[in-house]
Amino acid sequence: MRFEGQVAIVTGAGRGIGRAIAVRLAGEGARVACVSRTEANAKTTADEINIIRANAARPYAVDVADHAAVLKVGARILEEFVKIDILVNNAGVARDAIAMRMSLEDWDAVINTNLRGAFSFTQAIVRAMTKQRSGRIINISSVIGLMGNAGQTNYAASKAGLIGFTKSLARELASRNITVNAVAPGFVMTDMTAGLSDEIKNTIHAKIPLARTGTPEEIASAVAFLASAEAAYITGQVLCVDGGIVM
Repeated sequence: MRFEGQVAIVTGAGRGIGRAIAVRLAGEGARVACVSRTEANAKTTADEINIIRANAARPYAVDVADHAAVLKVGARILEEFVKIDILVNNAGVARDAIAMRMSLEDWDAVINTNLRGAFSFTQAIVRAMTKQRSGRIINISSVIGLMGNAGQTNYAASKAGLIGFTKSLARELASRNITVNAVAPGFVMTDMTAGLSDEIKNTIHAKIPLARTGTPEEIASAVAFLASAEAAYITGQVLCVDGGIVM
């Protein structure tokens, strides 16, 4: 129960990696604000947690690309939970196309959700963390932000941007005992990747030293470590959880 008495916000908590993170933090004692674009997805995760621990989670629906809406939801979460100890900026989308064919709409949608969304939620709660002089902010980047990938210039730019955001924010907040780190997942089986053919999956596995797909729960384990007291002297870092694909 490393997080007993603590409050966490997890964006993109309705499914996949975000859901696994929310469940993991709640399982170790945290009360969790489960944020998703749709109320139904947020409620599904919150209900799953509350079956295990009564009143441990609440659902919140917001499009993280909407800065003003995020600030309102952030204020509501602070009002209802009183404090925030952990923020996990996980919400993300992908709209793939090669650069010469990519629409401005698809570029903006990915940047605004993946990168601006993290900035908006951080801005919504960082004053509260600063006043309490403690906190953990964990941004979910990607190995694509480190190595690039054809057909994903928008996604790679957003995830690389998160790494720069993480390092700069870590420097800004270190004096307030707030750590800021990033987790960079590799190929993880989620709804976004489940539709790939076996041929494509086998091609990807051949590039991974551990020769397998990661799980959302393995990403959640890394997040739980960085959110814990054991990681108090770690800030501004990128933890790759990728089976060794980026070495």
